[in-house]
Amino acid sequence: MRQRVVRQRLMRQRLMRQRGERGASSLIVVLFAVALLAVAGLVIDGGYALGAKREAMNSAEQAARAGADALNQGALRDGETKVDPGKAVAAAQSYLHSVGAQGTVSVTGGEVSVTVTAHQDTKILTAVGVGSIPVKATATARSIDEDD
Repeated sequence: MRQRVVRQRLMRQRLMRQRGERGASSLIVVLFAVALLAVAGLVIDGGYALGAKREAMNSAEQAARAGADALNQGALRDGETKVDPGKAVAAAQSYLHSVGAQGTVSVTGGEVSVTVTAHQDTKILTAVGVGSIPVKATATARSIDEDD
C-alpha cells in the first residue's frame, strides 16, 4: 500500500512538472517569428528607404544643376558669370515640380543648394508601428565660370 501511495505521488509530481512546461516551445517560436519579422522589415523597408534616398538625391542634383544654369543675362553681356537668384530658384522649383518632388532651394553667390525631403512608406514595419521613413537629400551645384 505504501508503494502505491509513493507511486501516485511521483506520478502527480511528474504530471505537474509537465503541465508547467507546456507551451514553452510555442512561446519561443512566437518570439522567434516576431524577431524574424522585424529583421525582414528592416532589410526590406530599409532597402526601399535607400532607393527613395537615391531618387531624392538624383532629383536634388538635377534641380541644383538647373538652378545653377539660370545665369544673369545682363552680367553675361558684361563678361561676368553670375547666377540670377530669382531665375535659379524658379528653375530648380520647376524641375522639382516636374518630377513630383518637394524641396527647398537657396542661392549663395554662384552656388545653388537644393534639399529634397520625402517619406518612404513601409511595407512590413507597419506591423510594429513604423508607418514611414523620412528621406532627405541635399545637393549643391556651382555655376559655370571661365576662371574655375
